[in-house]
Amino acid sequence: MILHGDTHLLRPPEELDYHDTRVLALPHPLTALEAWNLMVAEPLPVMRTAFALRDAISARFGVKRIGGFSGRQAQTVQVGDRLDFFLVEHVSDEALVLTERDRHLDVMTTITTSGARLTVTSSVVTHNLFGRAYMLPVGFAHKVIVNALLRRVARRLRAGSA
Repeated sequence: MILHGDTHLLRPPEELDYHDTRVLALPHPLTALEAWNLMVAEPLPVMRTAFALRDAISARFGVKRIGGFSGRQAQTVQVGDRLDFFLVEHVSDEALVLTERDRHLDVMTTITTSGARLTVTSSVVTHNLFGRAYMLPVGFAHKVIVNALLRRVARRLRAGSA
């Protein structure tokens, strides 16, 4: 794990197989954990289907099942805890660094908050042909999913639920 600017990445950007950053302007400051809770609350049915499909296909290649997002809300979190399938590698009010490491790839998602700004950064290093093939559809889908999650956060904050 390296610190690149104000976010954590698996490696320097030029050494990553996938790197994406999405930003949302917030109406008021949140902690990184509050942002996580807003993003994953009430998982969309399409996400359950997508993760079930992912698990069914990936398991045939020896990749562990991850199950997707549960919607469980965390009141506190510390290094070594799990938030759904992610391992918490770093936590502060402003940053939540989550990883999943497997035989096909390593992924790190960093949720950072700074004042009225929420940033979600994901970095991936693939380990083999399956990992590279896996990232072809997942890289595209990831952007769509994170954008949808950020829109959800914005709607909830406008509605006053956080």
